[in-house]
Amino acid sequence: MALILPYYCRLFLLFPLESLCLGEVLSLWLAVLPLHSQGCDLPALPRSVGFFQDTFSFRGSVNACVDVVLSGVKLLEALGLEPADGRDHAVLSSRQDLSEAFAHFMERGAAAERFFSDAKAFQDIARTASEHPAAQLYVGGNAALIGQKLATNPDLKILLCGPVGPKLHDLLDDNVVVPPESMQERDEFHLILEYQAGEEWGRVRAPAANRFIFSHDLSNGALNMLEVFVSSLDEFQPDLVVLSGLHMMEGQSKEMRHRRLVEAVASISDIPTDIPIHLELASMTDQDFMSNIMHQVLPLVNSIGLNEQELLFLTQSASGPHASLAAWSGIPDVGMVSDILFWILKEHGKTAERASDLTRIHFHTLAYHILVTVDGHWGNQAAAVAAGARAAGTQACATDTIDTSKVFLKAPLEFVTSHTEAPAKISLNPDEPVVHWHREGISFHFTPVLVCKDPVRTVGLGDAISAEGLFYSEMHFLV
Repeated sequence: MALILPYYCRLFLLFPLESLCLGEVLSLWLAVLPLHSQGCDLPALPRSVGFFQDTFSFRGSVNACVDVVLSGVKLLEALGLEPADGRDHAVLSSRQDLSEAFAHFMERGAAAERFFSDAKAFQDIARTASEHPAAQLYVGGNAALIGQKLATNPDLKILLCGPVGPKLHDLLDDNVVVPPESMQERDEFHLILEYQAGEEWGRVRAPAANRFIFSHDLSNGALNMLEVFVSSLDEFQPDLVVLSGLHMMEGQSKEMRHRRLVEAVASISDIPTDIPIHLELASMTDQDFMSNIMHQVLPLVNSIGLNEQELLFLTQSASGPHASLAAWSGIPDVGMVSDILFWILKEHGKTAERASDLTRIHFHTLAYHILVTVDGHWGNQAAAVAAGARAAGTQACATDTIDTSKVFLKAPLEFVTSHTEAPAKISLNPDEPVVHWHREGISFHFTPVLVCKDPVRTVGLGDAISAEGLFYSEMHFLV
């Protein structure tokens, strides 16, 4: 039995690009995966999707919010804060903590998300941010963002279960259905502080464009809508469930966090086994909590999506490969990334001896993406990973198609596939923009990303990438 989410016509590879080192035009790639273009006739697509905000089914749940997006430097200046030395904080409790944490991640060009513990102080900051003339409001929350992306296809219906206030409801696509139980009087706001490559804040200079996210969000942190989401599955009959928002629980006490994780595991276990489940991870700071998610939640889902920060934190939390690495230096090493992805599926994925459903990981970083699957469970991997890379370039530049004058290639042109076993050395070939290799029953599909030179928006890129990858994926239920 095969579940296609959805079928794709053909994979067109075109790829002109500027070389970073030579300044010459390389014949590398733009992946063009047409849907209704190029004369393709698509068969019927799945008609429903669920999301639990973070969830997606073409149903989604459990975290949903309004993102207030603006320049981080402009907000800190508006708050009257002076540039500070960078310092990470697991939890923010003051404006000074915010300034230090922002500088810490801006200096590394890394994405991060933190909980702000002081409700009144957060409200004051949020008011300043929302009233700033440069501030923009968007749909927020991983599940809601994935649902919103998928909802652009008129053949899909999305059920979003999360704390949805009046402003968020107005921002959602018409194809996104919100059950009455998910509606609340007030919106949850997350502040998205963006910075551009080369932008400066005191002595800090950003090596790449990215964003720092913080909130005082108790509704999403308590996964208040999880039970609503699961109880509505029978009526909605989704083809796919997307879960997210577990990272928001870090704002809860350890006792509450433990109790809600146990309840979340029970609820996820109640989802029918013939409905595939994707879990979207996000920035976290508590290694014990991440370890619990790895051992209790990952075996219950079929697929996960994550970036380089989340991947490194995951292996550090479980003493996996390259766990001694404190942070990535520049572009994450492909061989190291490959080792960690292989370890996750070998140690926590589906095997004949292990009761786990995990068979797919979609990894994304600025310069390249890798889709890793257990053999026999997924198809269309080349199209899926290429579609995700295309989405990264178009969404960051706010264009419908890749404009080669606005993007550049940052991926390594040569790399090794492992540092823990005898590696293969791979050189990128313009005729094969998606590179494939194999390791002990696990397939790797790698593609470079055409990176936007001047990104219009950085938040939500990972969710758009995961949404496109899922949309082009084919899952096989082995019976």
